Amino acid sequence: MKAISLLPQEPIPLDYAASGEAAEIDRGIRDTIKGIRLSILAMGLGLAGIKTKHLYKDLGCKNMAQYIQRLCEDTKMDRSSIYKWLNIGEAYLKHQSDLEQIDFNDSDGLTKLLYLERALEFNQKQNVYDNIKNMSVREFVTFSKSSSRQDIPGSPFVTVRNHRVYVDGRLAVRINRKLDKRAYFYFRKLIRAAGKAMEEGEVILPVRLRNMDEACRFEQASGKLISNLRNQSK
Repeated sequence: MKAISLLPQEPIPLDYAASGEAAEIDRGIRDTIKGIRLSILAMGLGLAGIKTKHLYKDLGCKNMAQYIQRLCEDTKMDRSSIYKWLNIGEAYLKHQSDLEQIDFNDSDGLTKLLYLERALEFNQKQNVYDNIKNMSVREFVTFSKSSSRQDIPGSPFVTVRNHRVYVDGRLAVRINRKLDKRAYFYFRKLIRAAGKAMEEGEVILPVRLRNMDEACRFEQASGKLISNLRNQSK
């Protein structure tokens, strides 16, 4: 597997931190950053291997989720980071031959691999691989999200113009402009969220929360839960 050749062959010395020379410290920092990136790839590939080969059973776990839970408890690592590394490893293995053809490596931005599948779903393959190699991480993330299911024939296209909501160009909802300002924008926000979910084939689950503080805490907790659910369903 070519990926293994990308991994660090020797440990990176960390004594540069005590140096008084700017160039030596700078070189040490750059080498450490590269080492961190390669370590993330190594961990991702290792996690993907444990999941694909069901090796978690050899470690006394019923499934991958239980293994990751135990790993988080033992290492005090955040679960979302573990799943992120797993997704990077899985994406690399799935598209390894194509990534090797463009000589994709750690310096190109491993985070891009998290968005590769979505980019390939809505764009031409050659264009995607040109961009994943040449774009910055931020640019590639934006590129991967720029296409949506509204570009696919038959998928509903929702627009909100002032107090009117249109689906596929036809008036669907009219918001009463005589509502107080807070209620007016509240319903517009809800409709925009519902429209985006409809376009992308998603499901909305209404949740009632008592105040904004509770909503903020719920948003943080639900984000991790959704990430876990999606990873467990793979």
